[in-house]
Amino acid sequence: MLSRLFAPRVTAHAHCDLPCGVYDPAQARIEAESVKAVQEKYQANEDAHFRARAVIIKEQRAELAKHHLSVLWSDYFKAPHFEKYPQLHQLFNDALKAASAAKASTDPATGQALLDLIAEIDKIFWETKKA
Repeated sequence: MLSRLFAPRVTAHAHCDLPCGVYDPAQARIEAESVKAVQEKYQANEDAHFRARAVIIKEQRAELAKHHLSVLWSDYFKAPHFEKYPQLHQLFNDALKAASAAKASTDPATGQALLDLIAEIDKIFWETKKA
């Protein structure tokens, strides 16, 4: 009898952990923009101490970009999205690999490659938000 009294009367279903609006590829993009900017500053400066600090910051930001991409991949996108956009798994895998490459490099081209992949994810993300 008590179990019926305290049983939920309505079952809610969501495609993500919280109501929509808490996920956004912009978080990964901002971190990737920082990675590229630090790579550019690294290239423009010969000071060894500055460069050492730049590498540390770049690696932290690249790791944050990877984190935000992983959360978006695993928590926001669901089976119907992957069915509609069959390239999405590969796109995320490529973006995570690009974040690792940017983390390991001081070449701004690697930061730009990451930004380009995030832009593709962003486009799909906003298409799913319209649906």
